[in-house]
Amino acid sequence: MADFAVIGGGIAGLAAALFAARRGNRVTVFERDARAPGSSGSTLDEDFFGRRRPGVPQAAQPHLMLGAARSVLRTEAPDVYDTIMRLGARERHELDWFEERPPARPGDEDLVTVQARRIVVETALTDALRAEPRATLRYGEPATGLLVDPSSTPPRVRGVRTPLGAYEAELVIDAGGRRCASGEWLTGAGCRPPLVERHRTGIAYFCRWYRLPDGRADGPARPWTVSGGTFAGCAVFPADNGLFAVTLFVHTEDPTRGALRDPAVFEAAARTFPPGEAWLELGARPLSPVLATAGLDNRWSSLVDEQGPVATGMVGVGDAVTHTNPTIAQGMSLALWTARRVARETDPGAGRDRGHGCAPRPGPGSPDFVTEHYAWALRTLKPWFDFQVMTDRAIGERFAVRDFRAGPARQLAALFECAQEDPEVMRARAKVRHLAAPPSEAYGAPEVRARVAAWLAAHPDYVPSTAGPDRREWDKITAP
Repeated sequence: MADFAVIGGGIAGLAAALFAARRGNRVTVFERDARAPGSSGSTLDEDFFGRRRPGVPQAAQPHLMLGAARSVLRTEAPDVYDTIMRLGARERHELDWFEERPPARPGDEDLVTVQARRIVVETALTDALRAEPRATLRYGEPATGLLVDPSSTPPRVRGVRTPLGAYEAELVIDAGGRRCASGEWLTGAGCRPPLVERHRTGIAYFCRWYRLPDGRADGPARPWTVSGGTFAGCAVFPADNGLFAVTLFVHTEDPTRGALRDPAVFEAAARTFPPGEAWLELGARPLSPVLATAGLDNRWSSLVDEQGPVATGMVGVGDAVTHTNPTIAQGMSLALWTARRVARETDPGAGRDRGHGCAPRPGPGSPDFVTEHYAWALRTLKPWFDFQVMTDRAIGERFAVRDFRAGPARQLAALFECAQEDPEVMRARAKVRHLAAPPSEAYGAPEVRARVAAWLAAHPDYVPSTAGPDRREWDKITAP
């Protein structure tokens, strides 16, 4: 039985702690926020709308649980998944876009989006952790530093510091997110700096939450919930308990950006896009002001550089490894993949022997453990990080030059439009969306390529849809 210290009580930290505790490890979570989900009998809405979380600015923004994350929870913690559904989350299968779902194929069962606010997932994980005898939750006691033994080569992390004291641990799991100072703590203790790759996105988001009218459990099935043109876009995110969010996104240098903070301007602008108009036309009641976020980046962080581990005794999960812009909503999936791997690799019940002919499994405090963790991350997570970077670069360039009528952008737009008519192409799109297959495999399949080519041949004058306002109308709506 090992002692683990987890920095951060967000989704990544809670999942890592729960998965590890259920495999027999003693785990302590150190969380900055003093208020735990559900504390003092608070409701989901009170926790979501009334809980200020400066360390997690994205907490009130829309979240989605894609099929990859859903699969992890249904396997590792089915009770948590059941709680998420009991708290009001909804499942939506991608192939339900069609009036009649096409015949099932293996893997279709994972092409499901769980529609829920982040607080629903955090509440379910927190409730499960509270019931774990091997887990301790220390809310309001953030990690403020690391215990590091500089005499080791490389230096060994041996625990964490908090305002209330020092706690030793065999393994520190950094789930502190993109704002955690763990890199500074390491370099301050004499370690080499972590290896960081960063890409700015140039996209600003503005979101507002609404509740469907009484008696209505869901919004319209049509149109598609995301639409965009050459300078702005709109997305609708159905969530739990009759709530949904409308999000507008523009380039960070768009001169109309500031006007979108005004609720009246925001709603008028949202109604110029098909999904915004369709959902707002239902008479939904607004529940929040306009919530803005910008300056996001895609960031890859590793505690292994060309010389090897910069430290031992600590690994990252969640945004501490890969922080991704939310345009394709893969953050929760990558976080849960990593949390599951850490738990499996530290499972005391599995023993240290990997089997006949294999080297013993490295202990959590060894250099090999850190090396293998980040080698796995490079193989498993980095391709999806790179896909996110490519996607955001394409959106940013489209907004900057205000054109996407030719080249790869036209081809990809055609694939998405073809998918709305062709179940096989939709299945390929859904596999990528739910991290079930990489784009090169799903979109490069001969059948999919042939179907998209046939669709383009039948639409020789195809120009990617720019459903929404033209620039003159947009400027008029957002004018002071």
